[in-house]
Formats: sequence, C-alpha cells, structure tokens
Amino acid sequence: MTLTDQSTGIRDGEELDAAAIDAYLKTQIPGLDGTPRISQFPGGASNLTYLLEYPGQEFVLRRPPFGHKAKSAHDMGREFRILNLLRDDFPYCPKAYVHCVDESVIGAEFYVMERVKGIILRADLPAELNLDETRTRALCKSFIDKLVDLHNVDYQACGLGDLGKPEGYVQRQIGGWSDRYEKALTPDAPSWEPVKAWLKDKMPADHPKPGIVHNDYRFDNVILDPNDPMRIIGVLDWELTTIGDPLMDLGNTLAYWIEAGDPAPVQLMRRQPSNAPGMLTRQEFVDYYAERAGIDIPSFDFYYTYGLFRLAGIVQQIYYRFYHGQTQDKRFAQFVQMNKLLEHMSLQVIGKSRL
Repeated sequence: MTLTDQSTGIRDGEELDAAAIDAYLKTQIPGLDGTPRISQFPGGASNLTYLLEYPGQEFVLRRPPFGHKAKSAHDMGREFRILNLLRDDFPYCPKAYVHCVDESVIGAEFYVMERVKGIILRADLPAELNLDETRTRALCKSFIDKLVDLHNVDYQACGLGDLGKPEGYVQRQIGGWSDRYEKALTPDAPSWEPVKAWLKDKMPADHPKPGIVHNDYRFDNVILDPNDPMRIIGVLDWELTTIGDPLMDLGNTLAYWIEAGDPAPVQLMRRQPSNAPGMLTRQEFVDYYAERAGIDIPSFDFYYTYGLFRLAGIVQQIYYRFYHGQTQDKRFAQFVQMNKLLEHMSLQVIGKSRL
C-alpha cells in the first residue's frame, strides 16, 4: 500500500479532452514528449483536479466545476498568479506553469502546475506512519506554524498588495456570505437567521495587522514528505486566497477541526485526523496560534461561529448545484444535512458565549 496521494478514474461528466490538452501544452511547455494519461484526484468539492502523466514528467491540471458557477469563486488566473508570486516567500506553493484562458481547449479556463508528490491526510492517520501522541502533536503544531508563517508574509513585498482590501474585511465577509447563502438557498435548507443576526451584532474591528488569508487551510490541503511525514512540503487550493483578517482565516480552519470530544453526529463530518490522540483541541489550537503569532485572543467565539457559517455557505452553494441537477456527483446529496448540523453547532457556541 502506498501512502502517496493517488489519482483514480475520472468521474462521469467530468472527462477532459486529452488530445486537446496535449496539443495546447506542447505549445507552452518545452520538451514534452508522448501523450498524457489523465486521471482525477478524488478529493475536492469545488475546483476539479486532474493528474497529467507524461513519460518521465507529471503535472496537475485545475479547472472550475462543470455547471453553473460564480466566476469569482473559480478564478483560474488569480490562483495561478498567487502561486507564482507567493512561492518565494512561502515555499510550500507548487510552481504553476501555464494558465489557459482559451475556453475552446477544454470548455473552461484552466491552469497547470507541478505535481508535489507526497502524503495527504484524509479522515484518519494511516497506521503505516506510526505516529504516536508526541509525534502527532508535533505534526499538529507544525501545521499551525505554517498558517502563522503565511499570515506573516509581507504581501506588499511579494507583489500581492492588490489581492484584496483589508479595510472593512470582517464586515464584508459577514455581509458577503449572508448574501451568497441567500442566493444558494433551497427549500430544504435552514435559514441561519439567528446566527446571521448574532454575527452582525458581535462583529469586532478588523485585525490591526492584516495578512494573506488562505481561506481553506486544512490537513487535506497540506502535503507531507513521503520520506519524512513530519515535514510539510506543500500547501494546496489557493482559489479563495485574499488579503484580510488572519483571525477570520483561523476561524475558517477551526470550522473543519473536529476534535475527539465532539458528539457522534459532528464526527460524521470529519475529513481530517483532527481527533487523533495527540492532536490539539480547538482551544489549544487557538492558544498555540496566539502564542506563535505573539497576539492575545481573549475570545474566539465570533471567529469560530463565522467559520461555521461560511462553511455552511460553501456547502450550500455546492448542494444548490446538486439540487438543481447541475452536477451528478452523489457525494453532494447529503450536504443539506451537513448544513443543518453546522447551524446547530453555531447556535450551541452562541448559547454558551460571553460576548
């Protein structure tokens, strides 16, 4: 059994034209020989990710999902630019080679980047890694360290100063996700009205030191060195990256962080091994982040609740496509139940909050 992340067969309705891709890439990347074998990485519910295997050379192709999409959420050129400008200061970004704006090639924009071959952790820690509690805790802290490092990058110096507008970021996120949720609402989805009202009422000022916000930092977007699984060698999925409040980004990450003590229904949502012995709890995660970042975080309730609401917005946008028959991916059929659970979790946080 290999621990390196593997591609599989292509899902129905998400096939690519190998001949068209090959012809295009050979005009853009010198030295390509042969024809590519194309397979698909099974993870991801937004942009689609494919493996292109040429003799002696491998690439990864990213394209937006099929069906209706919000262009701003699947901007291939933006993601391509982020990877190439950021990688000198944050060397965990894969190198991006080609951005194709000619939609006649495969029916959409796409870009091609290097394949960083390594281990991606999914729901559970592979037993083959032999990670005890001490090593698991060290890996968890390394994961947090990379997030702090990203937030400390000088985004002006690396040429990404125009990536986003930090002033008013918190307010725009609450308003923006409220609007996006309304537009993606289906008759079977919860309203989130009490949570939206609480977030609007408890909104803090923007963080005094804005930074690069990844917006999707999770263990299954991190690549581990197959020869040294304690070492992170890559960070993926930069499609939502912007400039803003780093604590909002931390809230996004914590929304995915299911800890060992969470109830069984919540455990069903878990897609990373955040419950493993040695992994930090959410509070320990926040405390360690604050220590490494040199800041004080007296209460994290607002940011965590925001993260849960934002995650529900993403889940609902995906479910909307399934509900209206714009995607046949059966993984999305139960996303409305996940949305309802996220609302319940948010209401529990609000009920206990001292804000």
